[in-house]
Amino acid sequence: MMEPNTVLDKNSQQDPGRPKYRVVQWATGTIGARALRGVIGHPELELVGLFVHSADKAGRDAGELCGLPPTGVLATDDIEQILDLDADCVLYMPLLFDGDTVVRLLTAGANVVTTCGAFHHPGSMDPALRHQVQHACGLGRSSVHSTGSSPGFISEAVPLVLSSIQRRLDRLAIDEYADLSQRDSPSMLFDIMGFGSAPTEFDPARAEYLAASFGPSLRLLGDALGQPVDSLTAHGEVATARETFTIAAGTIERGTVAAQRTTITAMVGDRPLLSFRATWYCGKDIDPTWDLHDTGWHISVEGDAPLEVTLHFPIPLDRMAEISPAYTANRAVNAIPAVCAAEPGIRTTLDLPHIITRLS
Repeated sequence: MMEPNTVLDKNSQQDPGRPKYRVVQWATGTIGARALRGVIGHPELELVGLFVHSADKAGRDAGELCGLPPTGVLATDDIEQILDLDADCVLYMPLLFDGDTVVRLLTAGANVVTTCGAFHHPGSMDPALRHQVQHACGLGRSSVHSTGSSPGFISEAVPLVLSSIQRRLDRLAIDEYADLSQRDSPSMLFDIMGFGSAPTEFDPARAEYLAASFGPSLRLLGDALGQPVDSLTAHGEVATARETFTIAAGTIERGTVAAQRTTITAMVGDRPLLSFRATWYCGKDIDPTWDLHDTGWHISVEGDAPLEVTLHFPIPLDRMAEISPAYTANRAVNAIPAVCAAEPGIRTTLDLPHIITRLS
């Protein structure tokens, strides 16, 4: 096994003779399968293992499970086989996060990069889990890092770059927009998210869920800017359809929920300094004051160098499900060398160098 925590010199990523990082992909869901493709094609990474949760995938070639030619690496549902590989890094992307599994991987000496959001801000973590993970990192001389597109790229990496040209920051607001009209997932949209239902009071559990997901990123930004966050607020609201319309998943009746948005605000004292707002909608024929944007992100920076930045996804909506996993998976794949080179412990965006991709 390579020394996973030896700090890279500035030319090491360009050294063609340097050994590749030995990587295990954990899970092959939508994001995991896209990450698996990224590992297989990455010039600095070598796929040495693949963990799957379903017995019907075990024994199948990794290439087959992500739409690529055979690799010679066969999937397994046995964690002991993964631990025996002595990998440099595990890309941990399960449907449900399991802290005990991460502790086992770290104790065994494998660095972990995950799209699960448990490690964005150590101070926000459950203290018992944080202690277990830090102890495991010490035993294994390993590191763990959470990243992805959102949270991650848009809630940490981009705001840090934009704030780097400020000397006074009055407010930084991140907006995320998702047009779900072509998402053919009736159960998710109607049963879970509540689209097409009568407009009742917004489920506070949904706001709390997003606060748990994005609050750590906002706290991390506050720490980085020397403005520690004192408290977080979260609230949600819905908008109804002005006329009946049809989407890929079914019909949205007039007067039922057609859009919803949740806002998480980070307070410094009594001042709202940072915020993240997620707006998901099935159609645009709603209250015009909502000012809906196409799928993507918008960041507004109020300060002595004000900015308005829009990042639009130039993808047809009927191809969004096919292409959008790359936004989350690729950043995790690209982070592997930096995480392997980091000092042992829970490593945040502030601890790592800028994530720079190495193209094939």
